[in-house]
Amino acid sequence: MTTFKGSCQCGAIQFQIEGDPKWIAHCHCADCRRATGAAASTYVGSERKQTKFVAGTPSTYQSSKGVKRTFCGECGSPIAYQGERWPSEIHFFVGLFERAEDLVPQAHAYEAEKLPWLHIVDEDPRKKGG
Repeated sequence: MTTFKGSCQCGAIQFQIEGDPKWIAHCHCADCRRATGAAASTYVGSERKQTKFVAGTPSTYQSSKGVKRTFCGECGSPIAYQGERWPSEIHFFVGLFERAEDLVPQAHAYEAEKLPWLHIVDEDPRKKGG
């Protein structure tokens, strides 16, 4: 079974996913842009039962109704997104993984909200919502 390991920038928070992720996608929504400061966010979605935090406990805040975001309380790295819309899932940021190059995005979500100067050139499917 494949294990994907990741951590925040300072290493205080470490986590892993056992087995293959459920999906990997770019999100272009304004909320994710504000949470990360990036033009788009790339998430690795997995079932909560596949994941565990092996070091540290991330800090959390409710960024909007039904949405909880986690981050490292030491270095501030955003860690994950959890929403009522996907109650059994946790969505980690791809850049936190040791082998991020092995986690290839398969789709785009909320493309209608993308910044107008961001040009998408891949042929990955576009999702109407998240």
